[in-house]
Formats: sequence, structure tokens, C-alpha cells
Amino acid sequence: MNVAGTELTPSQLYDILHLRADVFVVEQDCPYLDLDGRDLLPDTRHLWLTDDRGISSYLRVLTEPGHYRIGRVVTARHARGQGLAARLMTEALEIVGDADSVLDAQTYAQGFYAKFGYVPEGDEFDEDGIMHITMWRRVAARTR
Repeated sequence: MNVAGTELTPSQLYDILHLRADVFVVEQDCPYLDLDGRDLLPDTRHLWLTDDRGISSYLRVLTEPGHYRIGRVVTARHARGQGLAARLMTEALEIVGDADSVLDAQTYAQGFYAKFGYVPEGDEFDEDGIMHITMWRRVAARTR
């Protein structure tokens, strides 16, 4: 497991962006602007797993006012079905700890995120041609 803040090497950043483009833009046929400036924020944490082909699974943890946001959860086509995203989510929740966290899940993936305590809130919405739903893991209020 690799974890980094903004101290990514150029090669690591390239590989991460390549994987995200391969899956989100090419495979899912969803042209969108992936570069949102948040990858370089000082408190962004990047988590990834590698195999002999390079980075095989990735996600990032962002700090937002009062909670964390997990995003860009992605696994290369050749590496799916091995539990890699689940390993990354487990590590992300170690970073999040007892804080609330949110993510915008593609609707078909709700069951995956529910395994980690995320609950849908609000209506489904179209983001760049793919249906999503906001899901929260609210633990801060329960731990007080």
C-alpha cells in the first residue's frame, strides 16, 4: 500500500492520472475535467496499490470543513475482482478515523460503499452522464 500527500513523484502522478483517465474517461466514455486542483492540496492523501503493470487501484482522501471526502476510487480493468478497492477503502477509513466522511458513488456501487458504513442521502444525480448518489458515513455524532 502506498500513501502520499502532495509529495508524489512526477512518475507516480502520471500513473495515477493515466489510470483515472483510462477508466473514467475512456472505459466509461465520460469526458470530464479530472484535474480539479485538489490533488495538489497539502492535506490531500493519495492511496494506491501497484502490480507488475503499475498502479492498479487508487483513491484520494480530501479534507473538507467538518468532514473528509473520499473520491476518485478506481481500479484498472485487469485488476478487478481482487478486493483492491476494499483494501484502499479500509486504509482510507484509518485516515478518516472517527470523523464523518462523504463520497459521491456511481449508483451501481452503493452496495460496495455500504459495506464500509456509507448510507445514501438525497436523490440520485447525473454527474457527467453517469448517475451518482451522495453517501455519508456519519460517525462523529455517534462517538460523542
